[in-house]
Amino acid sequence: MRADLTQHGVEEARTPADVDRLLQPGTGTVLMVVNSVCGCAAGRARPAVGMALKHPVHPSKTATVFAGGDEAAVAHLRDILLPYPPSSPSMALFKDGKPVYMLHRSDIERRDPVEISGLLKEAFDQFCV
Repeated sequence: MRADLTQHGVEEARTPADVDRLLQPGTGTVLMVVNSVCGCAAGRARPAVGMALKHPVHPSKTATVFAGGDEAAVAHLRDILLPYPPSSPSMALFKDGKPVYMLHRSDIERRDPVEISGLLKEAFDQFCV
């Protein structure tokens, strides 16, 4: 489940310090993926991330935390994302350490990977130029 993302160059953020390092001011655009073991992560979210990262415009970095595995890192990311409610899977696009775009589980579970990828590409075009 981790390799579904890391094979696309997605970095694992396994600790709160990893999350802070990736999201510090001046880091450009970073897509943070909250991965999980659920079916919509496997069949929808992870494939969509792989597709979206092939887009010519994409974040400077892409990283992931694993809900149920990287508990401290997930909790820290969720604190950073407040007031957005916790959601897994989910995806948040950051620009210089600030969240600028969020896809919640409710946005993921009702779409197929191509549609989710399209939403990410639109966000990349808007925020990653």
